[in-house]
Amino acid sequence: MPQQEAEPGPEAHFALGNALHGQGRFSESEARYRRAIELKPGFHQAHNNLGAVLEALGRMSEAEASYRRAVELHPGYSKAHNNLGNALHALGRLSEAEAGYRRAIELNPDYHEAYNNLGAVLAALGRIAEAEASYRRALILDPDYHMAHGNLANALQALGRFSEAEASYLRAIELRPDLHEAHYNLGNALQALGRSSEAQASYRRAIALKPGFHEAHNNLGNALQTLGRFSEAEASFRRALALRPDYSEAHSNLGNVLHDLGRLAEAEASYRQALKLKPDFHEAYSNLIFSLNYLPGQTAATVRVDAGKYGELVAAKARAYSTWLVTTNRSRRMRIGLVSGDLGSHPVTYFLEGFLSELSREQIELYAYETMARTDAVSERIKLLFAAWRPIIGMSDEQLARRIHADAIDVLVDLSGHTAHNRLPVFAWKPAPVQVTWLGYCESTGVPGMDYILGDPYCTPADEAAHYSETIWRLPETNCCFTPPAIPLQVAPLPALRNGFVTFGSFNNLTKMNHAVVALWARVLAAVPDSRLFLKARQLGDAAVREDTLRRFATCGVAAGRLVLEGHSSRAEMLRDYERVDIALDPFPVQGGTVSVEALWMGVPVLTRRGERFLAHFGEMIASNAGLSDWIASDDDGFVMLAVKHAAGVDRLSRLRAGLRAQVLASPLFDAPRFARHFEDAMRGMWRNWCDRQSPPLIA
Repeated sequence: MPQQEAEPGPEAHFALGNALHGQGRFSESEARYRRAIELKPGFHQAHNNLGAVLEALGRMSEAEASYRRAVELHPGYSKAHNNLGNALHALGRLSEAEAGYRRAIELNPDYHEAYNNLGAVLAALGRIAEAEASYRRALILDPDYHMAHGNLANALQALGRFSEAEASYLRAIELRPDLHEAHYNLGNALQALGRSSEAQASYRRAIALKPGFHEAHNNLGNALQTLGRFSEAEASFRRALALRPDYSEAHSNLGNVLHDLGRLAEAEASYRQALKLKPDFHEAYSNLIFSLNYLPGQTAATVRVDAGKYGELVAAKARAYSTWLVTTNRSRRMRIGLVSGDLGSHPVTYFLEGFLSELSREQIELYAYETMARTDAVSERIKLLFAAWRPIIGMSDEQLARRIHADAIDVLVDLSGHTAHNRLPVFAWKPAPVQVTWLGYCESTGVPGMDYILGDPYCTPADEAAHYSETIWRLPETNCCFTPPAIPLQVAPLPALRNGFVTFGSFNNLTKMNHAVVALWARVLAAVPDSRLFLKARQLGDAAVREDTLRRFATCGVAAGRLVLEGHSSRAEMLRDYERVDIALDPFPVQGGTVSVEALWMGVPVLTRRGERFLAHFGEMIASNAGLSDWIASDDDGFVMLAVKHAAGVDRLSRLRAGLRAQVLASPLFDAPRFARHFEDAMRGMWRNWCDRQSPPLIA
C-alpha cells in the first residue's frame, strides 16, 4: 500500500498564506492561516496575519479577535499591537486604538508606521496638533515615508497652515507620483490658498489616475466655480453625482452653482436632495436658507420655517452653556468677539475697518475668531485693532465654544449668518452670555441662543419683528458704515453728456437678476429711448451665461445692442467702470449693499424700490441715509416713472453726480466716529439688559 504524503507543517501553511495574501487571494490565505493555527495554536504570527487578511475582507470584529489572540500569546509583539490599533480605529473605538498604537511604540520606539497610525487616530479625535507631532516623529524615523508626508499635510491643512501642507503634499507626490489622494489633497490646499487654477490642475491629475474619483470631480467643480467657469463647474458636479448618486455634498455644491447661475428653483431642489440624503447636513441647510432669500415670491415667514428647522438641528448637537466666566458689571470694559471668515479684502470688512478704528478702547476690547485664513493688506491692517486674533480652522464646534467661553467674551457677534465659512452651530452652544448676528447675512439665523439681530429703522421696522427668531436691536440711522475705498479715483463727468444717451448699470451678483428684475429693467429701457444697460458680474465671464442673459432680455424685447455685458475685474477696475454709468439700478428682492454704496461714492445715484424684509429694505436704507429719498420707488410703475424722470434731467443728474461723493461722505453711511458711538451704545445696551436679568439685580 503506497505511503500517504505527509501534510506540510504550520510554517509551510503560514508561508503559503503570506504568498496568497500578497496576491490578493484573501479567502485562500485565510484558510492557510487557520490551518497553521490548528496545527500550532500558539503561532502568534499566524494569528496576527490572519487578523490582517480578515481586515482586508472587511471583517473587523474577527480581525480584532485575531490580533488580541496574537497579543495574548506574545505581549511584546509590537506589530500585533499596531494592527490591533488599526482594527479598533476602523471599528470607531478611537481611544482604544490610541492605546494600541502607544503600546506598539513603547515596545518599539523606532516603529515609524505606528507613529503614523497614532497620528491618524489623534486627528480623528480632533487632537490635530498632537497628530502633527506624531507624523513628524514618523518622518524623523523614515524621511521617505510617503504616507506620513501625506498625513502630515492633511493635519497642516486642518490647522489652516496651507502653504506648509502644500510642501508636504508635493513631497509625498515626489515619492509616489501615482498617489491620487495626494494630488486631490494638494488641490484642496491650493484651493484654500486662493490658487484655483493650480487646484483644478491637481484635481484633474487625481481624476486621470482614478477616473471614478467622485470627490475629485466634486472639488474640481468648486475650483471651476471659483474661477467663474460656471458651466464647467455644473458639469463636474453632475459627473460626481453620476459616479455616486447619494453624494450629498455634490448635491449641495450643485445647488451652489445653480444658485450662481440664477436657476434658483433647481438650486432649491438640489439642496433639499442633499438634506434628504443627509438630514443633519447643516451646511446644506445654510445654503438652502441663503438661496431661498433670492427666490421671488418667498416671504420672510416661509424662509424662517427652514431657518427654524436649521436651528433645531444645530441645537440638538450642542450643549449650551448656562454660566460664563464674566463679571456682571454693567459699566465695565466689555470684551466683544467677532466670528467671521471674511476678515480681509472682502465686502464685510469694507463695512468694518473704518469704524472699528474709532471704537473706544476704554469701552471695548475686540477679539477676532477667524474661520477662514485670509492674509492680505486689509487683514494685516485690521489685526492691529484686535486685542486677540484667533485662527480657528480645524476646531470642532465644541472646541471653539470652549475657546470662546474661556476667553470670557461678553458679546459674541456673528458676521456671516447663512453665508460661506459661517460657524453658526457654535452659537447654539451659547459660549457667550449675549450673542448677536449682524452684517454678513441680514436675515434671521433661526439659531437658538442668538439673542439679537442688529438692524435700523428702515431695514427692521417694528411691524416686521415676527420675521426673526432674534430680538431686533435698532441702530438709530443705519445698520452699517462703509469705509471709503483706498483707491485714488475721482468722480468722472456724467457719461450721458458725451454719449448723448443714458447708461443704466448694475454691478450686482447676477443671481439677484431674476425674471421679474429683467422684465422691470426691460420696461425702463423701453421707456427711456436710446438708453443702454451695463451689467458687470463674475458670472458674465462665462460665455454660456452671457448668451443666456442676452436671450432673457430679448424675450422682453431688448435688443443685444442695448446691452453691455462684462465679467469679473479687480475692485479698482470695477470702481473705474462707474465712469461709464449714469444711473445704477437696484435689483430685488435681494438688493445691493457694497456695490450700491460704491456707486454712490463714484457719483452714481442708485434707483431702488421698497421691499418687505431686511434684504429688500437695504436700498431704501442706503438712499434715505444718503439724502436720496426721491430715488426710492414704491412699486414697479413708480420705478419706471422715476427712471424716466431722472434720465430726462441730464443737467440735474450731472450736478448731482459732481457733488454726490461729498454728500455721502458726510452722511451716516460713511461717518465712522458717529457709527462707532452707535455701535458701542448697542453693545452696552445688550450687555446691560443681560446684567439686569441676573439674580440678584445689580446696581450700576
